[in-house]
Amino acid sequence: MTREICLDTETTGLDPKTGHRLIEIACIEIEDYIPTGKSFHRYINPDRDIDPDAERVHGISRASLLDKARFEDRAVSGEFLDFIGDASLVAHNAAFDRGFINAELERAGFAALPPSRWTCTYELAKSRFPGAYNSLDALCKRFRISLAEREKHGALIDTRLLSMVYLELQGGKERALDLDTVKPDSRKGAQTEIQIAQRCYGPRPVPLAPRLTETETASHTAFVDKYLKDAAVWKRLDG
Repeated sequence: MTREICLDTETTGLDPKTGHRLIEIACIEIEDYIPTGKSFHRYINPDRDIDPDAERVHGISRASLLDKARFEDRAVSGEFLDFIGDASLVAHNAAFDRGFINAELERAGFAALPPSRWTCTYELAKSRFPGAYNSLDALCKRFRISLAEREKHGALIDTRLLSMVYLELQGGKERALDLDTVKPDSRKGAQTEIQIAQRCYGPRPVPLAPRLTETETASHTAFVDKYLKDAAVWKRLDG
């Protein structure tokens, strides 16, 4: 069984070496390329101000974090380490998340997570789509993953998007399935029933403009009428 954790973070700024801190962390568990439904999510009190540019991106204010636990508290660092265990970690632009998480772990007295544990979906996408724009948003659009529910960046929604993008980059494994109940635990011989539902994707936030010219459309219609006639799939779809 292969256990992986997709994760994302939000921060007070861009560089932990200049004192910036984590303010949100979210994780989703995947086993054998199937999301298990288990997740970890915490908001974190950073004990410092949030850069205005960062707040414009994620919409999280310092005031909203004053009553949250600090990273070094057991409710955050301890439960985070318990959740990830020894699983491989998946992130988009993983060096960024790794830098912040390791800075927080070391500040709390824990060992850093080595680079060998991390898989970067940005690097995977660059290998698969060289020269293309490979941000998380761009990959969601390329794989027809709906962004309709996402108004601002947030660790939890971005981790959900990341998990779908990661599965696509791994060959679209189980992309069309949603598991509504807990995945069977083969170690205990459980016979848990799995309900499978077709995943539906929302519309593009901005529909694509037509790219065919009127001349090309007329030429195609003439070809279909002359050679394919009523058997043409285009006519059935139009109907």
